[in-house]
Amino acid sequence: MRPVVDEEKCIGCGTCEEICPMVFHVDEVLGKSQVIDPEGCELYGCCEAAEENCPVEAITLE
Repeated sequence: MRPVVDEEKCIGCGTCEEICPMVFHVDEVLGKSQVIDPEGCELYGCCEAAEENCPVEAITLE
């Protein structure tokens, strides 16, 4: 599965980065989360928790 961040919904709160820093990073300039390792969900297993804990449901797993 591959994580996708909906930049329209993302508020840049950083929850995903706290839960799964190997996969997500909040860009300081954009103020939005970005996927830095799209293959990381398979390796680290933390993407589901990031998806579930996103307060604005901006993360989906495809």
